Amino acid sequence: MSERKELPLLFLDVDGPLLPFGDGPQREPSGTATDSHLTRLDPHLGPRLAVLPCELVWATTWEEAANTDIAPRLGLPPLPVVTWPETSDAHAREDQWFGLHWKTRTLVAWADGRPFVWVDDEITEADREWVSTHHPTPALLHHIDSSRGLTNEDFTALDQWLRTT
Repeated sequence: MSERKELPLLFLDVDGPLLPFGDGPQREPSGTATDSHLTRLDPHLGPRLAVLPCELVWATTWEEAANTDIAPRLGLPPLPVVTWPETSDAHAREDQWFGLHWKTRTLVAWADGRPFVWVDDEITEADREWVSTHHPTPALLHHIDSSRGLTNEDFTALDQWLRTT
């Protein structure tokens, strides 16, 4: 009997990739979004995300609120949610020194060796280097322009990477 291959994970941030900032209102703190803030959410993104060959996972400070406030507006089912642990002082100092995003270590741990894509507007080269050294399988850290959010070009890149992994 052959073993079923697990799909790659797609860690998805909300602010920036799904809710672009653009020239409009400034970013609001997590959990304080108003309905007008959520009007920037493009409902066409949900079906496009749903057909990608991956397991979607919320990787956002919205945490569970992404399932109640974002997923229904996109037509997505409730998704798994990364819960952000308190960072140790030692890791925080090390991450600051190396320029790592505060999400990087947690996402690598959450992936637990599975291939993954991370879609975020705050990814840096330091994150890419750290992941390539500390994660044993392929990973794509895909930076999104927060003023535009996810674009056709982003979906093309994500789909191609996911289908070749």
